[in-house]
Amino acid sequence: MASSKLQAFWNHPAGPKTIHFWAPTFKWGISIANVADFAKPHEKISYPQQVVIACTGIIWSRYSMVITPRNWNLFSVSVAMSGTGLYQLSRKIRKDYFSGAEKEAVAASLELEV
Repeated sequence: MASSKLQAFWNHPAGPKTIHFWAPTFKWGISIANVADFAKPHEKISYPQQVVIACTGIIWSRYSMVITPRNWNLFSVSVAMSGTGLYQLSRKIRKDYFSGAEKEAVAASLELEV
């Protein structure tokens, strides 16, 4: 039974004998690198890079479900890419636009108390 499943996987149109398997497999490197960048300070996060990563993930997630046969490897890596890209963008936006407003509000409230 295991050998028949392995053989079916091997001979699948998006299996390891095709580029449709290997391209998404190596694309996991981008998502892994983006996860490693979660520890990076927000000043070093690039808006254009993260927008491209998120949009690429969203576009290819849709495409992987439209093509025949469906490529679940491409779908999963694309969802991971869009998720990590959107998370990095949310980190950057929170620090760039919301942290300063909170600091100013705290400073203003401290000045009123003095």
